[in-house]
Amino acid sequence: MRFQVAYHTDIGREKSTNQDSLGVLEANTDEGRLLLAVLCDGMGGLDKGEVASAALIRAFEAWFQEELPGLIRKEDPLYEVRFSWERMIKVQNQSIGDYGRSRRIQLGSTLTAMLFLEDGSYLIGHVGDSRAYLIRQEVLEILTSDQTVVANEVRLGKLTPEQAASDPRKNVLLQCIGASGFVEPEFREGKAVPGECYLLCSDGFRHELSEEELLTALTPEKSPDEETMRRNLEKLTWRNLERGERDNISALLLKIL
Repeated sequence: MRFQVAYHTDIGREKSTNQDSLGVLEANTDEGRLLLAVLCDGMGGLDKGEVASAALIRAFEAWFQEELPGLIRKEDPLYEVRFSWERMIKVQNQSIGDYGRSRRIQLGSTLTAMLFLEDGSYLIGHVGDSRAYLIRQEVLEILTSDQTVVANEVRLGKLTPEQAASDPRKNVLLQCIGASGFVEPEFREGKAVPGECYLLCSDGFRHELSEEELLTALTPEKSPDEETMRRNLEKLTWRNLERGERDNISALLLKIL
């Protein structure tokens, strides 16, 4: 399995720092080609959010180099990866929280990570309201659940999606890594096939865009090469900015070949 990868990140119009962080790692192994993509959104309302998001990226990069080679040799590698990630996320939650408490500041980060194996199977690990999408011809599917107060009330039937869009609590998270006493990551497994695209993004990338706009701009047919993919992400970023998005904006697009 081969991949095309592009990303774009922007500090936005109002923030003094870009608190988003992202990383992509690929490796050729005896078990085939692997790819890890991670996107983290340091909490915009909290001090030092960029410290929390960067710490998570470093932790996943170290895990990819040090732990993954042994896990992919197991009988059920995604099962092993899931429990390894759960342990690592909880360790990072404690570590980032301890860092903040020692300096009397509050910081935290969302996390959306995807690992692809050679056979196309993938695992998503998720905390917060960054997102992962599947994009293929005429299909846009959200693969993660927003862990926010408002999204939870929509799931419970207390709010409609239209009411949620303008609710002042829409950015209040139920949990984030480093700022929660306890985190329970969401996991999802699936199977990728050639010709599909996968998008990881911070909430700043999607607030001012419709699902139709995402689908139209980022279909596999509109993603023939990495430079075109990057330009399409950049165009959508500028559209967000023109419509008044104030947050940091980050997106990472993968195409399966």
